Amino acid sequence: MNNAKIPCVTELSLYRPEVIRWQERMKLLEPYSDTIIVLPCSMKKPYSQSKSHNIFKKYTKGLQEVILTSPFGICPREMERTYPIQSYDASTTGDWSDEEIKASGKCLKEYVKDYKVIAHVTGGYRAACEEYLDNVVYTCDDGNTRSNESLNNLKAEVKKADKIGHNKHKIHDLRSIARYQFNTKKADALIPENTQTRGRFNTRILVDKTQIATLHFDTGLFTLNLPAGEILKENEINRVYINFDLQSNTLFTPGIDDADENIIPGDEVVIIKDDEVIGVGKSMMNGRELVDSTKGVGVKIRHQIK
Repeated sequence: MNNAKIPCVTELSLYRPEVIRWQERMKLLEPYSDTIIVLPCSMKKPYSQSKSHNIFKKYTKGLQEVILTSPFGICPREMERTYPIQSYDASTTGDWSDEEIKASGKCLKEYVKDYKVIAHVTGGYRAACEEYLDNVVYTCDDGNTRSNESLNNLKAEVKKADKIGHNKHKIHDLRSIARYQFNTKKADALIPENTQTRGRFNTRILVDKTQIATLHFDTGLFTLNLPAGEILKENEINRVYINFDLQSNTLFTPGIDDADENIIPGDEVVIIKDDEVIGVGKSMMNGRELVDSTKGVGVKIRHQIK
């Protein structure tokens, strides 16, 4: 997975494969609080490093934030460091075309459902909210999200909402990333309630003092250890089957018997032999190619049973 900048400067960006995949997988995510705060995007990525979002975050603690953006549609706050949302370049004037309003509005409606919304937005962002949402309180009456009046309105509305504790928030965030990465709600199994984290940049994911994965700072995605491979196997996620003993850190396609069809290049996968987990790594091909190809590297193995 590389983090090359993704240029999104025309409406054609709405149809980029990365954008379509992102929007489809956002349907797997759910808010963690009963009230959702909708915010505008920023030029700087991740959004929380921008001046505006540094200000917003002082007022929104304990509630689900979702950033409205074109062409990707939405970005729940917990996903802002995840590739590709942290690597796109687009204009942030707030002047959106009808097509952008439609695309982003539909994504927002799918995510928000019947939850209450505090919309701290103006311009095209507000137009998307007004057209696609019902249960909304707007906090920017002067057209400026950073004015004292708007921020005081935001503060007053946030005070009325029920807040969520930090630990529940953390577990939810990690599960959101897992759902997105593995394209299934079954990936929640990777993050049980007793999950602990260690590390300031790359974050180690531990369950019962055993490391099962690492959440990487530069991609916002997980790489797996062998115990996580067991979880993938049990939940029928990203499985690759072979019938021989691994001899190196590279699995070539001629040795692969079967693989889950929904695997895409760059996915974390579990390697299984005789119904036993023997390795985890990164797939270089999609699921069908892993099975049908007669040459080439299928999986780069990160950890294996010795």
